[in-house]
Amino acid sequence: MISSCPICGNQVLTVELERHANSHFEDDEVQRDMELAQLAAVTELSTSVMDVPEPSTRPVPKDDSVAQVASSSIIRGSSPYGNVMNEQISCLVGAQIRSEIQQIQGGVMNLLRNCLESEGNSSTSIISGSVDHHQSLSSEDKGWGCGWRNIQMLSSHLLRQRPETREVLFGGCGFVPDIPSLQRWLEIAWDKGFDTVGSSHFDNKIYGVKKWIGTTECVTLLRSFGLRARIVDFDSTESASLQGKSGKRVRGPMDKYLVKTNSCPNSSSGELSQEDAENMRGQQVLVDWVWNYFKSNCSGTLNNSKNVMISDKTPLYFQHQGHSRTIVGIQKQKGNRGSQDRYNLLVLDPGHRTADLERTLTMKKGWQRLVKRGVHTLRKPQYQLCYVDPGIASSEEMSQLKTIDSILIRF
Repeated sequence: MISSCPICGNQVLTVELERHANSHFEDDEVQRDMELAQLAAVTELSTSVMDVPEPSTRPVPKDDSVAQVASSSIIRGSSPYGNVMNEQISCLVGAQIRSEIQQIQGGVMNLLRNCLESEGNSSTSIISGSVDHHQSLSSEDKGWGCGWRNIQMLSSHLLRQRPETREVLFGGCGFVPDIPSLQRWLEIAWDKGFDTVGSSHFDNKIYGVKKWIGTTECVTLLRSFGLRARIVDFDSTESASLQGKSGKRVRGPMDKYLVKTNSCPNSSSGELSQEDAENMRGQQVLVDWVWNYFKSNCSGTLNNSKNVMISDKTPLYFQHQGHSRTIVGIQKQKGNRGSQDRYNLLVLDPGHRTADLERTLTMKKGWQRLVKRGVHTLRKPQYQLCYVDPGIASSEEMSQLKTIDSILIRF
């Protein structure tokens, strides 16, 4: 016997009617429907300022009090972006969804520190402070979302380590949003005038689009909140000697729009002999840059450790052709019998499962395969790094930050 569902109107077997109807009220389904409705409300604001959605009635998580204060301040404060933009931001601050991650007891960076300390005094490591691992999920973003996951990892550090950033990033909500929410924030950055040339590649729309992004989108997103995000290019191809964007090979979809500023490698590369530099090519230039970057602002050792130091620098968004990861530190191992010191980048890869990271780091077995990347693994001709300098940009700086540029280091 067939009956009609009182909720959706579908025809189902009478014996299955109760189960089917109850499925509409399961917590996860209701929550997701509400979340989608809230994000849809943001889209409606772009077409009519009069069509403003009612305030959300979803259960308020512990950080939403911060978001409500932030959204109110956005509306009350003077803004050059107009009422429609303010309403879009205010709505998104309240509607954005926290990214779900697998929590690691003690934190992934503490586990990494323990593993590095266990390797003895023959090595010196410098690592960032707190960072959460965000993995790509087969049901959500496998194959295209690594860039967004690296933005989430970098953001997790900024929210915990820099109080001034926590007040402005993502409207002051205090948490890392999921990918659809980040896509909305990027669209707002474009609407504010950040990377107007590059945004045309996506027709100014990225929400719901399964396309690769790169460091350019990361910098655009972070700069729209007043953060001093920077890009450094490392290039060994012939195009590196050409002036202007037309001669530049790219890794991310927007990199061809970068304004390149030529630069010589930093002084650390000059410490290498010419023969060594030729043998190791440009890869060592990149590794030396990373070492000096983390070393330039160390706050001291962790727990009186002699071989692990913590840096106040942000992790590095690490981009190359086909993939991106997050560099959370670097290790230098002393060479034997006068041989050169060896370097390993310490990376968190969104393509790895968080459970595997936790298991191997906890057991101190097999973690090197997931985290360490030696100079010999850097076989690509081009790399990009993105980092964030301290402080919040002034209104005068914000105008300059709208043009996405980079420093080009040729090797």
